[in-house]
Amino acid sequence: MYYVSTRDKSLRCTASEAIQQGLAADGGLMTPEVLPKLSHNALDTMREMSYQQRAVYVMGSFLEEFTASELSSFASKAYGGGKFDAKQVVPVRQVDGETYCLELWHGPTCAFKDMALQMLPHLLTASLVKNQEDKTVCILVATSGDTGKAALEGFRDVDRTRILVFYPKDGVSAIQQLQMCTQEGGNVGVCSVVGNFDDAQTGVKRIFSDEALREQLAGRGYFLSSANSINWGRVLPQIVYYVSAYCDLLRDGHIQKGDKINVCVPTGNFGNILAAYYAGEMGVPFGKLICASNSNNVLTDFLKTGVYDRNRTFYNTMSPSMDILISSNLERLLFALSGHDDALVRGYMAQLNQTGRYEVEEPIRRQLEKRFAAGFCDDAETQKVIGKMWQEHHYLIDTHTAVAFDVLEQYRRETGDRTPAVVASTASPFKFCDNVLGALGVTRTAEGTAVLDQLSGLTGVPVPAPLAGLKDKPVRFRQSVEREHMVDQVLEMLR
Repeated sequence: MYYVSTRDKSLRCTASEAIQQGLAADGGLMTPEVLPKLSHNALDTMREMSYQQRAVYVMGSFLEEFTASELSSFASKAYGGGKFDAKQVVPVRQVDGETYCLELWHGPTCAFKDMALQMLPHLLTASLVKNQEDKTVCILVATSGDTGKAALEGFRDVDRTRILVFYPKDGVSAIQQLQMCTQEGGNVGVCSVVGNFDDAQTGVKRIFSDEALREQLAGRGYFLSSANSINWGRVLPQIVYYVSAYCDLLRDGHIQKGDKINVCVPTGNFGNILAAYYAGEMGVPFGKLICASNSNNVLTDFLKTGVYDRNRTFYNTMSPSMDILISSNLERLLFALSGHDDALVRGYMAQLNQTGRYEVEEPIRRQLEKRFAAGFCDDAETQKVIGKMWQEHHYLIDTHTAVAFDVLEQYRRETGDRTPAVVASTASPFKFCDNVLGALGVTRTAEGTAVLDQLSGLTGVPVPAPLAGLKDKPVRFRQSVEREHMVDQVLEMLR
């Protein structure tokens, strides 16, 4: 199988090359030339499999250069060995008769990004060998909160890799910041950027497109790659958990083979819901894909109108991983819905860069309307939902998951569609203690990591071990830069 750039499909490469380079040379996103389909009996076959076995089954058709033995080893290392505190890795919890929660946060950093970023280092280092690459790879990451820590943990002390994470100053939760700035490892770096996530993400993309910098780093024995979801090696492992969720519902008798389910995903950069779209295109019987946004509702407006317009107020919210106005992975969806019309996609991206806005053609808008629904939820409503879920179901959720539950309820009220639905629960509530405690009626929260014990004491829910372990860790990284000086941090790290 070959991968092509969304902006120029004549740029073709193998899976290992796509994973190694992260971003296409023209700034486009590498995407499968053809999307494989699940066989008629695939979901039955996977019904009784472990999560690791399902990962090998699904990913194998995308990674023809990798043997089943290699992928089995990667899956065992990524999702086994006690790294996840749930035997099922991603348990599906029933909330009520027609609503289920896909808990994606049981990994070593307590966020859904672990599902891909425990796998990506294995895929990347194997790709370096397959491509006979002798340079050291420097992973650059822009994070809105969770990707940074998950990438740091995944690549910590991995041979022939360095990793540098940029996060928006004052734009992540206190626990998220502490997770990153106390990161252990001899090959890691962390730096805040004055501005918001879009500033950090734009800065990283500019570094990737700097030809002179690439040549300079090559002379030092380095090349750049990405662990953001612009890298296909990030999106692919996410497809697995949507396939797995359907298989779990089948196995447990909640649905019958062929029954449709809806999926509601809180998303900012569009990668998580894009993975659900790909799973549906492969043959998982999904109905509506419901995109949940916070007050930064650029995706909601786009999916309802076909107009993408980032020229709007940016809000710092209590669901910071979704505080994004430039949703990079939307480019892959446009490529798919346009029939791989790279010229059209290239034009949209040029308009976005020049004016901050583009409008899709009517055939694409109709497809968006058919496949997707969308809504948004502000901070006040987010806290109400957290309180309601605890009172009615004794179920503790984080702010991002609360946004999804609210948008799902909006969708059901507006449409009357009571199709069973799976909500993608993306982070542990303990990563957002202040806001969760406020939703439960607490007016004074403890300082520092003591807030973890405060939430646990109030609810009886134990603090996840990776977060409990933050209490004694020293802060290693305190650097902060303007966006224009991010490249200086890269050069400093790779001296």
